Amino acid sequence: MEIPDLVRDALGGEDVELGVNLGDEDVVCLTPTRTLLYRAEGLLSDEKVQEFPHDVEWLDVKEGRRKTKFILEYVEGTRKFGVPSNRDGAVLELLLTGILRADGVTDPDESVAGAFRFSELVLIVTDKRVVRHIGSAVWTEDYEEYPFSDLTGLSFEQGNVATEVVLEIEGRPKRIKTPNEQARKVQQVVENAVFDFYDVGSLEELNASIGVEEGEKAESEDSGGGSDIDIGGGIDPLVSDDEERSPSIDGPTAGGASEAATRAESQSRSDDDGDAATEPTGRQERTADAGGSRSTTTESTTRSQGSEAASQRDLDAVEAQISELTTAVERHNELLEQQQRTIKKLIEELREGR
Repeated sequence: MEIPDLVRDALGGEDVELGVNLGDEDVVCLTPTRTLLYRAEGLLSDEKVQEFPHDVEWLDVKEGRRKTKFILEYVEGTRKFGVPSNRDGAVLELLLTGILRADGVTDPDESVAGAFRFSELVLIVTDKRVVRHIGSAVWTEDYEEYPFSDLTGLSFEQGNVATEVVLEIEGRPKRIKTPNEQARKVQQVVENAVFDFYDVGSLEELNASIGVEEGEKAESEDSGGGSDIDIGGGIDPLVSDDEERSPSIDGPTAGGASEAATRAESQSRSDDDGDAATEPTGRQERTADAGGSRSTTTESTTRSQGSEAASQRDLDAVEAQISELTTAVERHNELLEQQQRTIKKLIEELREGR
């Protein structure tokens, strides 16, 4: 990619590490401390370079049909820029590469291999670790990281609507849910990064080389209180047809989960009554012929299987409600923390003005 002269003048001795071509000669460039956005000369505007330092308080993204907006919050204020929607993934990875380094999450030579957004969950895969963030913003100070150097196992468990990435860290599983329609891409990125880190060629070879002994695993689970189950919120991709639309803080109430649980319990009692009704009485056993007995047995089995399927659907609904409720609580906590940071900032500014 050719670097425009105006970008070279703005580098100030730094090097361009990565670049994304936005089309129409516009480019985004990554330096060790900043992201530079170059806009070529247009009919109504002159060429210019905007800079976005990586020491951000938080990063948010709003997606539209044609344009994606990146919103960077700093101590001194907010900066924004937009890119075509078909290039937002590459720009997000570039931005996160710089932000993670500035926050001390990754090493100076560490790069982002893939970044995925599933509703409130952001999953970032680098060449040395997996980073997980949950919240209304794409990035804040609240995150969890799982270094590959601490990995003792890797697996992928597919369900009806979601696939769990299971990272065993020192014998304890960390679970991250991803929607099935993107699960294959996530698995490829995670596997490629981990395989390169350990210089192996398959999942079996990896687990054979890094797995802990069964005795050590049991001891780790006993001392650590069992497995950690990480809930990544909803699994619907955060894509909005309205460019000005922001994530909603409204979520399901506890009553919704209770109603689903009540329906499941009611269905279970109904199933028990149905099973009892299908059993033949003593008089029926004496009067029915062999063909009638086979018919009664078949009908009873069919009803029982249908009841089990209905009960499973209700249980799945309860699990989904609980997951959504957990996401709503985490979202509200994130908003409260953001408000506290704003209040603290205002207090500091008032004190400085005295």
